[in-house]
Amino acid sequence: MKHVIISGCSRGIGAACAQKFLAAGWNVTGMGRSADSSNHHDNFYYVSGDLSSGDDRKRLVCSAIEKFGRIDALVNVAGVAPLERRDLLEMTEESYDRVMDINTKGTLFLTQAVAREMIKNTEDCGIRGYICNISSLSAYTSSVSRGEYCISKAGVSMITKLFADRLAEYGIPVNEVRPGIIATDMTAKVKEKYDTLIDGGLLPIARWGKPEDIADAVYALCSGGLPYVTGQSLDVDGGFHLRRL
Repeated sequence: MKHVIISGCSRGIGAACAQKFLAAGWNVTGMGRSADSSNHHDNFYYVSGDLSSGDDRKRLVCSAIEKFGRIDALVNVAGVAPLERRDLLEMTEESYDRVMDINTKGTLFLTQAVAREMIKNTEDCGIRGYICNISSLSAYTSSVSRGEYCISKAGVSMITKLFADRLAEYGIPVNEVRPGIIATDMTAKVKEKYDTLIDGGLLPIARWGKPEDIADAVYALCSGGLPYVTGQSLDVDGGFHLRRL
């Protein structure tokens, strides 16, 4: 039975990804900051921890291997928005450090740790494992009231490219999914803003995205159907990325 590690699995996109893999028969090790997870399944193991902590990342990987053995996929979901949206000219170093430590540094070094384990795997049809990062449309879209978040997600996009390059020789494809406007706790605070934008024609597919939309894309990239794809960004955003007149 295959095994995936999913960070940020307590809710939203991470929880949807966990459910998708569990439904497909995978073992799942999930990490989140809450004391417990909403996912309850015989093949699910939850580790409470902070992605920005090196000790917690090490404990996650060690626990996952001890519980389920070989790691076949890593899905980096965990991420935070600024606690307070502030204009770029008012952004604080404290906010920047918090967002970058979790979204970018945490993703980078968890990927490094898991990649070292995946390299040890026996190849299966030339593949030793899959890595999928969740970035955002904010990786390429300016939002001056949350600049630290945009910078952190642009960093995730570069992490994807770097590891895709470095791990290709070992048969480990690395790709990313860029969610658009997804209905999660993170976007609940600005629901009225995005409702208005969507009603005004912002998206060709005129609806909010669902966490399950992202989970479907993640599973497609990690389940073996696209072994010759690496370093790619898949926009799951209702067509937001299109330039339209």
